[in-house]
Amino acid sequence: MLYFSVPLGKLVRRVSRLRGGGSALPGLVVEKIDPGFMQRTLSALPLGVAVVSGTNGKTTTTKMVVELLESQGLKVFTNRTGSNFTRGVAAALLGEVDWRGRLDADVAILELDEAHAVHFVNKVPPRYSLLLNVLRDQLDRFGEIDKTAELLQHIASKTTGTVVLNREDPRVARIAATLDGPDVLYFGLDDSLLSTFPNDDDMRAAPGSPVPDAPARPAADVVLRRVGVDDASFEFDGATVTTPMLLRGVYNIFNAAAALTLARAVSAARGTGTDQPGLVAALSKVAPAFGRGESLVVDGLPLELVLVKNPSGFRLGLKSFPAAGYATMIAINDNYADGRDMSWLWDVEFDTLRDGGVDQLTGSRAYDMALRLQYDDVAIGAVDTEIAPALAAFIRGGQGKPKRIFCTYTAMLAIRRELSKITTVEVVS
Repeated sequence: MLYFSVPLGKLVRRVSRLRGGGSALPGLVVEKIDPGFMQRTLSALPLGVAVVSGTNGKTTTTKMVVELLESQGLKVFTNRTGSNFTRGVAAALLGEVDWRGRLDADVAILELDEAHAVHFVNKVPPRYSLLLNVLRDQLDRFGEIDKTAELLQHIASKTTGTVVLNREDPRVARIAATLDGPDVLYFGLDDSLLSTFPNDDDMRAAPGSPVPDAPARPAADVVLRRVGVDDASFEFDGATVTTPMLLRGVYNIFNAAAALTLARAVSAARGTGTDQPGLVAALSKVAPAFGRGESLVVDGLPLELVLVKNPSGFRLGLKSFPAAGYATMIAINDNYADGRDMSWLWDVEFDTLRDGGVDQLTGSRAYDMALRLQYDDVAIGAVDTEIAPALAAFIRGGQGKPKRIFCTYTAMLAIRRELSKITTVEVVS
């Protein structure tokens, strides 16, 4: 079956690309005709498989881990297409294996959607897992956040080597107590930054309500000590290192601590030592992932795309990217990939937009967003549920000013398609 399934899968992949089809289709085909393809291929990797999962930050964190490990001379396979389902992994494998199904890599670093990661780890137990956070995101898909925590716990339970956990997220940190076998490492925050990253329970607590006693926090392998305008300080191995950062947004910088923790663990497994300065140098050069805080150029000025998926992410986005001096647009869709339940918008405080207002609102839930902004006394320039004309009007009206667009996932995809007609936009196939 091996010598038949791989050529057929590659053929489907080539035809699908020519016809503009979805990147996961070849993976679906090979899963049907050769169910053992993914497990057989990945199990041959010398350093095994690392799974990155959680509600927010998977794509950027995976990109960071890949680039950090490549700086150590490792050959890394990853699902660069952004398809974080199992068939997306299989499709990505088809693009990398030779005609005999052999993969030239030392390790696989895979971004996986929480629910689909459960199915993946049942087939391919990972040697490493990195679990980022549990936030209210797409509740209509996964149910309550405790259910999402259970999915992450299952991923951890199937991990054979090292589990990396977010020390500051109580639902993630408590997974450690359920494990019997894998080593556990943590990434964490300096005390001065804790209020910047409220967990889901903190955000839902009534103002003035008593704060329950928190358990003692375990020691972390990497701690984010400080976030500057264009640099950050991390502590590991008893020393604090400050490095410039191309990544913007405090949430991305915290995820950099997560990426450092996993990269250090994987690199150490080689037994040949880790080039710690090389890791830090590589981290300083990581650019934002597809649609995650990337900056494009329109009319000679930057246009930044900031992906927002839940109240914590939107709050951190507003805090990371001050509104002063920027033309601002918000694009909110409620398609399946965004999550249908947009009630979380009411848990975001938009007072930082009050001085300059919002120039343009768009997306299928533009009027819901307009109502929310009115309650925070934020002036609105225009509302148009159709993204293409709204974006065109926003660019015309904001001439001479840098621009920023806060957008949900499918709105971001639509905006990037429109922007590709007038500026250079990275194409992710």
